[in-house]
Amino acid sequence: MSAGFETALAIVGLAAVTVVARGFFLFPRQAWSVPAWLQRSLQLAPLAALVAVLAPEIFMANGHLLSTWRDARLPAALAATLWYAWRPGVLGPLIVGLCVYLPLRLLLGW
Repeated sequence: MSAGFETALAIVGLAAVTVVARGFFLFPRQAWSVPAWLQRSLQLAPLAALVAVLAPEIFMANGHLLSTWRDARLPAALAATLWYAWRPGVLGPLIVGLCVYLPLRLLLGW
């Protein structure tokens, strides 16, 4: 088989799996309810995904845990978290985190 045929076959197979998986939830024969524990778990899924992406960026460098507190990411993350606890939103923590991170990184070389 040629590489082009295998690629086309993979794309068609992935498309079929996607249609079946989404159709399973979009076109049920009867209405079904989600249990309360599953609904609660699904509400926490975006937060868990965000933590899974951000935690390694904040606490790791070159595949290893940070060995010093002199890393600009730590105080920036702390400042952004404290700002969010005080005034929830998206823009405020972003600006505060950058205002802490940039001077530490650019001026102090952390």
